[in-house]
Amino acid sequence: MIYWELFLAFFIPNIVGYGGGPAIIPLIENEVVGHYGWMTSQQFAETLALGNTLPSPIATKMAGYIGYEVGGIGGSLIASFATVAPSLLLMLAALGTLYRYRDSIKVKSMSQWVRPVIMVLMAYLTWSFLSEGVASAGWIHTAIIGIAAALMLWRFRLHPVWAVLLGLVYGGLLLG
Repeated sequence: MIYWELFLAFFIPNIVGYGGGPAIIPLIENEVVGHYGWMTSQQFAETLALGNTLPSPIATKMAGYIGYEVGGIGGSLIASFATVAPSLLLMLAALGTLYRYRDSIKVKSMSQWVRPVIMVLMAYLTWSFLSEGVASAGWIHTAIIGIAAALMLWRFRLHPVWAVLLGLVYGGLLLG
């Protein structure tokens, strides 16, 4: 029964929530704290704070941790699956529809607009990160990290994980 409750606690917020992880966190909190009582508000806030310090989407990290706390490894797997299942099902349905009508002029013209839209979204995301970095660390630190990362990635062809680690070490030593 606990596995079914875990599935519902994470599937429902992810199917009705719109806007990604941060938008569904209050819905998950309502299920975990309010409906099932698996955590207190304080415990949920601490779990959210811990989840925000780690890479990857916040909703899947929260699901994995809460699922483990409530139902062990099985609970972790079920809660994590329930978090990604709505997106997976929608993506499969959309891909099936696109594949069925792949020769349609409308689908082909729609596909031509995908790349520019993604480019604009990525530019906006980059600008947001830059603005937030400047606001929290200042221009000098942001420029040092950005230039070092660019050199590591383009000049020395290092894996991006090294740029991230350098940024973490730099931030921990000089900004923390």
